Amino acid sequence: MPTKETRKLIIKSNKMKALTKTNFNFRNQKDLYVGKVRDVYNIDDELLVMVVSDRISAFDVVLPKGIPFKGQVLNQIASKFLDATADIVPNWKIATPDPMVTVGHRCQPYPVEMIVRAYLTGSSWREYQKGAREICGVKIPDGMKEHQAFEKPILTPTTKADQGYHDENISREQIIAQGLVSEEEYLKLEEYSLKLFERGTQIAKEKGLILVDTKYEFGKKDDTIYLIDEIHTPDSSRYFYLDTYQERFYKGENQRQLSKEFVREWLMQNNFKGQEGENLPEMTEEIVNGISERYIELYEKIIGEKFIKAEADEIDERIFQNVDSFLKLV
Repeated sequence: MPTKETRKLIIKSNKMKALTKTNFNFRNQKDLYVGKVRDVYNIDDELLVMVVSDRISAFDVVLPKGIPFKGQVLNQIASKFLDATADIVPNWKIATPDPMVTVGHRCQPYPVEMIVRAYLTGSSWREYQKGAREICGVKIPDGMKEHQAFEKPILTPTTKADQGYHDENISREQIIAQGLVSEEEYLKLEEYSLKLFERGTQIAKEKGLILVDTKYEFGKKDDTIYLIDEIHTPDSSRYFYLDTYQERFYKGENQRQLSKEFVREWLMQNNFKGQEGENLPEMTEEIVNGISERYIELYEKIIGEKFIKAEADEIDERIFQNVDSFLKLV
């Protein structure tokens, strides 16, 4: 069960229906990894219990307030997309015993993230504006405009940074030369990533959306490559609305987006880009609730179903009981 100190923090957080910290003690638990958003519990070196908190990060900084229902939104989107792509590559998911929790295989992660981009936007556009014409060894032609589609999706991997450090762009050649991933396995990761992106693009189109870019993470267990972590969520992906894309592009207007980019834009408008010496803007209740509403909107548009809010009065107790009941059966 959570410690007294953690319970106090969670009870305080529950007043605004957000889970910002966990410290469970599950049966056969060996250790806990706390990421920017996810708390991952190692169960006997065989399973992982991933609790998707309501923390929110941008520019590799965890913001000071949690976003109600954000963890549930991310966990349930990822769960549905893992199921919808399991025929392409095995994935780590075994079960989702709670709306904010996925339990799955414990894999050895590859030290790179596979980022697929179909459009010049976001961070790639910001670098392009500065004069960059190559991303991760991939040449980008002159004369492109913001939000313009590439001739075909490109792979721009990054190193997977430890907590507190920024991910760094890296090329296929550097990954193989540095021995981060063998050439044979890296080519397999590329193949899986592009097939997953193609499937995600197809599903998005059916919902009236464009899958603009996303990231995939992979791991290995018993000589098998698994897709791990989240997939096609608004934290890991960017979506445009299909019906207004062309008109807005030709007019040079900002695209209607479904992604976390609106949070980054709000921070940049308030002079914060994650640089040393910058101060985070105040997160008022209005801002927090507005972000929560946007995440729920993202869920309903991406999944095509009404979002059902989970019981939020005792989030920690609910999670512990649901996970404990599941672990008794395995």
